[in-house]
Amino acid sequence: MRFDVITLFPALVNAVVESGVTGRAVERDIISLHSWNPRDYAQDVHRTVDDRPYGGGPGMVMKADCLLQAIRDIRRENPGKVVYLSPQGRLLNQTMVSELAAQTGLILLCGRYEGIDERVIALEVDLECSVGDYVLSGGELGAMVLIDAVTRLLPGALGHAESAAQDSFFDGLLDCPHYTRPENLEGLVTPAVLKSGNHADIARWRKKQALGRTWQRRPELLQARQLTDSERVLLDEYINELDRSTELH
Repeated sequence: MRFDVITLFPALVNAVVESGVTGRAVERDIISLHSWNPRDYAQDVHRTVDDRPYGGGPGMVMKADCLLQAIRDIRRENPGKVVYLSPQGRLLNQTMVSELAAQTGLILLCGRYEGIDERVIALEVDLECSVGDYVLSGGELGAMVLIDAVTRLLPGALGHAESAAQDSFFDGLLDCPHYTRPENLEGLVTPAVLKSGNHADIARWRKKQALGRTWQRRPELLQARQLTDSERVLLDEYINELDRSTELH
């Protein structure tokens, strides 16, 4: 997959592929990252990319001309969707990440100041995307989050093909707890089932824990998900076990 990022701070965005999963994905030619600075398309000697908003008010707005030229130049090499990182956009979740991972390329537009000229969105943006209900100084961090999340789903990006399938949100649930050595840590012992070697029992325990954690921490995810009969049984078991544990304490 090819990522093209339009940003006033290319060095910031480029950091996302300097280490970890995304760094290895670049080394393996699974992804490529290209940064484009709108200042390179500015028309004046001062390389101005912003101006005061019509109607008055605080702050500045990124100008349309340099952004449109950048997008249209990129489209000659990357015909992918243009995604504008904006707190007004559709909330990024695992479903959207999966949809974006099916593309061959993405153009990520990072705003700054009070945002970008609305006409850029009308003319060239395919999707507005938000990484949460809060405001950042610019779209760069959101773009980096999106690049990392999408890259994890690309074939060959992770060391084990099943790793992404076990992540939180992959099937609409939070992840189950994980343990490694030592077996006993300050009196907290690894669940016996994980040491049993019985893969069916381990898978059942992990699904029950994922259901239970989601019920406790993100119940709205369960409300949006149709539980199977077997999942309902596991969740009921989890709740009953939790109730008994609470009574004992």
